[in-house]
Amino acid sequence: MMVRVTKVDLSPRPVEAMSPRQLERRESLIAAALALVNEIGVERLQMKQVCERSGVALGTAYRYFSSKDHLLAAAIAEWHRLLLADLVSELRGPRGGLGTTDRVVRFVRHGMRAYQRQPQLARLRVAVAASTDPFASEALQGMARADNAALQAVMAEVPTAASDLVRHIVGHAWQGELTAWVTGRTTLGDARRRLEDVVRLVLTPYDTP
Repeated sequence: MMVRVTKVDLSPRPVEAMSPRQLERRESLIAAALALVNEIGVERLQMKQVCERSGVALGTAYRYFSSKDHLLAAAIAEWHRLLLADLVSELRGPRGGLGTTDRVVRFVRHGMRAYQRQPQLARLRVAVAASTDPFASEALQGMARADNAALQAVMAEVPTAASDLVRHIVGHAWQGELTAWVTGRTTLGDARRRLEDVVRLVLTPYDTP
């Protein structure tokens, strides 16, 4: 007699299906992961340490994140999302009135400075980009969408026909220069200058006062 084995779905629970208590546990895991990355670095971090810091049981943690890569990707995506919100808010505030190019140059310059202040998070962003975990990839796709939305907000004057390509170029230049700096192929100063040069090159034709 053949026994049929029922497959158990081990996928982490979708965020939109989580209760307030579950969201709280998820946020605790993310906060603990970010704190530990800053303290000990990406390579030495273990899920057990994150669970001990957050107070969430190890078995429970895997209901929210499929792997360490998934957790770390979600953590850097959340940190980066909050950074983008601050950058966009600043450029919509009293420092408004800049032309399109100057506004986006300031956006990427302040973004790079934020990673300079927390270099372990820059290393984390570069490290998780190489992950093969599909749930980590989902989190990184969410971060890319947040980049697109933020860039769209600070370059609203760029015509729709060109906007997608311009945002694609700026977003990839930012990731590329962060990677070059983190991996020691360039200095932070050179990375920042090249990124700003890319912004000027692609945005000057659309500049507005």
